[in-house]
Amino acid sequence: MAMFVHLTAAANAARVRRGGIRAVSRGRGTPTAAVPGPGAPAGSGPGAGPGGVRKGVYCFPVLPSYTLTHQWLRELARHGGPRGLVAVHLRLPDDEPVAVGRYTDRSGPVWTTAADAVRRVAELPDARGWEVFVPRAVTRREVHRVRAVRQVAGWRYFPGAHGVAPCTCAGCVVRGAYGSRRLRERRPHPWDGPPPPPRVLLRRIEAAADGTGGPVTGTGPGSGGEAGAGAVPGGDAAALCDALHWYGMRRRGPVERLAPLAGHPDARVRAALAEAVGGWSTPGVDALLERLAADPDPDVAEAATDAAALRAPDPPG
Repeated sequence: MAMFVHLTAAANAARVRRGGIRAVSRGRGTPTAAVPGPGAPAGSGPGAGPGGVRKGVYCFPVLPSYTLTHQWLRELARHGGPRGLVAVHLRLPDDEPVAVGRYTDRSGPVWTTAADAVRRVAELPDARGWEVFVPRAVTRREVHRVRAVRQVAGWRYFPGAHGVAPCTCAGCVVRGAYGSRRLRERRPHPWDGPPPPPRVLLRRIEAAADGTGGPVTGTGPGSGGEAGAGAVPGGDAAALCDALHWYGMRRRGPVERLAPLAGHPDARVRAALAEAVGGWSTPGVDALLERLAADPDPDVAEAATDAAALRAPDPPG
């Protein structure tokens, strides 16, 4: 039996003792049934969720090092409850299918057994940032014990962050967190909000699309345009990406006006478009993301697929 530790809010301790650990965490490219064979695509099998992603439980092998075993505590405590976190030790069969990998690995985790995941992590020269994903709920019988844990173990923000100047962009700084206002005042970021008005962003995109300030034309969901000469915008890719970044901070936007950028020759612009519209509630976003998901560039297709997976409702059960 392989031993792992799962960190959860102290308020959940009684519920875990009664019924185990619920599968509420979204995996990264995980299959929805049994682990597929070598070379089989992730997400295969019945009941596949959006993007082949299934919910489960994140954990980490119990190693001789106390600090390394509980390395995720301080990072998770940034968003935990007021009573702190507790450690849930769980035993899994050695042949239990799990995914193991580093959270920053864009290629996704490696599917293996629980025993092999423990071996892989134990042999690493630096296991900080690694995680194990169990693609199902953990039953009460598999919970070995629930115990208190020192709330000062591990790293915050990212492994090796101590001594590194903090990033103050909107994606890194948690609004309302302790010291965040002083940090933004001390180190202002050029991408701090609020975003410019939509009409200003549209003028920037139109000016950057062809370098003359002309309107963006072309085909797209609801655009009403026809394909032809000049239908694919070009221009300043960096300026287009900058304007799309600001659009990504809004809840709605002009999908019809931006859809022609899906045919831009620069893959960075197409990827920025997928990331910008992913959080919009405007009609036509799903069709645009579906078009971008079929892009020949893998980075663009990945950005569109990830955005579509976040928009899709959770599968039942």
